[in-house]
Parts: sequence; C-alpha cells; structure tokens
Amino acid sequence: MARVSLGLNQKLVICCVKERQSGVVSSSVQLSKTKKNQNVSSSRVLVLGGTGRVGGATAIALSKLSPDLQILVAGRNREKGARLVETLGENSEFVEVDIDDEKALEAALKDVDLVVHAAGPFQQTERCPVLEAAISTETAYLDVCDDTSYGFRAKSFHQKAVAANIPAITTAGIYPGVSNVMAAELVRAARSESIEPERLRFFYYTAGSGGAGPTILATSFLLLGEEVVAYNRGEVVKLKPYTGMLNIDFGKGIGKRNVYLLNLPEVRSTHENLGVPSVSARFGTAPFFWNWGMEAMTNLIPGEILRDREKVQQMVQLFDPLVRAVDGIAGQRVSMRVDLECKDGRTMVGIFSHKRLSQSVGMSTAAFALAILEGSTMPGVWFPEEPEGIAIEARELLLKRAAEGTINFVMNKPPWMVETDPKEFGLGIYI
Repeated sequence: MARVSLGLNQKLVICCVKERQSGVVSSSVQLSKTKKNQNVSSSRVLVLGGTGRVGGATAIALSKLSPDLQILVAGRNREKGARLVETLGENSEFVEVDIDDEKALEAALKDVDLVVHAAGPFQQTERCPVLEAAISTETAYLDVCDDTSYGFRAKSFHQKAVAANIPAITTAGIYPGVSNVMAAELVRAARSESIEPERLRFFYYTAGSGGAGPTILATSFLLLGEEVVAYNRGEVVKLKPYTGMLNIDFGKGIGKRNVYLLNLPEVRSTHENLGVPSVSARFGTAPFFWNWGMEAMTNLIPGEILRDREKVQQMVQLFDPLVRAVDGIAGQRVSMRVDLECKDGRTMVGIFSHKRLSQSVGMSTAAFALAILEGSTMPGVWFPEEPEGIAIEARELLLKRAAEGTINFVMNKPPWMVETDPKEFGLGIYI
C-alpha cells in the first residue's frame, strides 16, 4: 500500500479492492492526489482536550514520535495549555477552543490536517459535534471514545465522511483501540490457518485511575449505569454491570487480577466487524477495595443517577482527592489481555502491559494519529479493527509504536506461554 500524508485540505481518490482467501480480508489501496505530497512532519494536528491527562499525554507522545509535527494544544485552560506548550517546544501552540461552540470549533479546524478528540467523557452525549465539524471542514478525525452509543453514533456519519473524502477512526485509544487491533490480528492469524474463531474475550486491568485523572473516574462511574451487552453464539446477552467476576492472569509484571463485566464498544464492534459469535469485555482495578466500591455503587445507587453526567461530575469531585492519594500508593500499571478461542479447541492470547497508563494511552492514541497521517485510513468512519481504518499491513507498525515502553507485549501465544501460573494438564503438558 502506498503511504502518503494527508496535507491540508488535500483531495484523495481511493480505490479499495478486497480479496478473501482462506477467510482473510486483505485490502489494496491506491491513492492519487491533486496536490503535491506533504511530509507527515509538516502536518498540523489539533488535540482537543489537550490540557487534560489523555490529551496532554497524546500531545507529548506525538512530539516524541514525530518531533517536527506541528501540534496545537486545544482546551479551555490557558494556564495549563501554556505549561504543556513550554514542555513540547517551538513546534506547538495553545488554542482556546470550546467544543460546544460550533463556529469556534470549525474555525479551529480549518488550518489543521487532523483533529484528535480527547475531550471526554463521551458517555451520555447526544451529538458528535467534533466529527461533524471535521466533516464540514474536510479534516481527518480521530477520537478516544470508550462509549458504545457514541461510537456507533459516530459510525452513522460514515457516508458523510466518504462524501467529504476524509478518514475518521472512532474508539481509538488504548482500550478500546489498541485492544481492537490486537483482536483483529488474532482473528486474522487464526483464519489464515483455516481455523474459525468461536469466542473473543477482552480483559482489562488498571491500578487505581492509572494516573489518568478525573475523566477516567467519571467514565467508570457512568459505565456503571449502563446495562452490559455481550454476545453468546451470535445472540445478544444483557447483563448487570460489574458482575460476572473472573480471576485473570495478566502475565509478568501484573499477575492475577479480578475483572468484572462492563459495557464497552469493542464488544459490539468486533462482533459485527470480525464476525466472532461470542464476545465480552471485563475490567478490574486495584486496590481490591475499589472493586468492592464499584460493586456497591452498582447495587446501591439508582441507574438514573449513574447515567446523569452532572451528578456523576459531583461524585468525581468528591472522590477525586482520595483517588489521587491512593494512586500514589497503587501506581499506574495497566494491562490488556485478549483471548481468542477457536472451534478446534485452541486458545491464542495477546497481552499488553505498561507501568504507566498515563503514558501508554498517549502512545496508543499517537500511533493511530500517525497511521492516519501516513495514509493508512480510507475515507469514512471506521472502528480500529476494520482494515479500511487501519490497513492490515499497517497494523504491525501501529502496535510497535503503541507498545513502546511496555513491560510485556506478546501476541498469538497459547495461555501457558504467557501466564505466571499456567495449568498443567499432565505429563508436562500445559494448557
């Protein structure tokens, strides 16, 4: 596939040819442009929510991965923005932007090549104003959404994005995001051997808030108000949030952790896009009493309160000082484990672990941003696991960039090779 950057307001003509061989989808993309190629390093990227933990980490990671990239840190806190710009250096500047101001948002997007939307939380929102502005201004788009409703609402703008000739990826952070690409690669590897996947399970662990601040805390509370959607043999299963506890081995550096069901967008998107009949996602945190607290909130606080953004923000303000104090003790470790079980009885695993979520989420989001700028994404709105979103041949580089600094990153291994306490079946055979 030809790799090109997306210059300012460039027009791309893309033709995609799909071939199915042994159940594997591959994509061939041809790109032609009406303007001269522009290097990725000369591109301009606007990071919305840039003064927050996730947006700030993304800006820092972009600066590290592509030092000459022009980075615009967008937010409402000029003082925080100024401090980050000072850290990033001369190729950055602060832009005061309110995403609720449609005209100001469109004005901010007119002079950039890519907008990274990291101004969460995304739960309980009714519109996709940043994506709409990106389509209106013909600006490439990326978000770190972790909400099912928002992700599929963004997907509903697919045809408009195609008509505007802009590439867009939704749910493209660490999880969902990198975890989706890991799942896609496990599925692709299985089907390349004519083995059909049967069950896909996502397991996530974060110590405390992972140092990601109030936004992830608000996201967690809001998710407790959502009914969990999972799939079992192709049928939708609806479950109570933060139930169905499993003790999962995340391998070296993390060990065994308790995880609980949550309603996450990668469950539906990978079920539909990868064609795996059974899919679920679980999440757990530490210290152990945070999990107890999450269970208690689910059981004691009415769902309508947990779905109310204003009330949740009030709870976040109440708990945030305590969470920050505990974070100092618990650390920021994060781990993802993706299990793919196949019809022949084989299970293959991918594990991604890092000492600091606040760094890892930035590297993961930056990896998606660079993939878009390098021409890996076709016009339209895509989920990370779709080959039109991240081309199959671009996945290896994306995962390599995202995995920078990890303490453990393995793909397509049997459980006994990655677990800290593998189960012996007998005669020295491990499962």
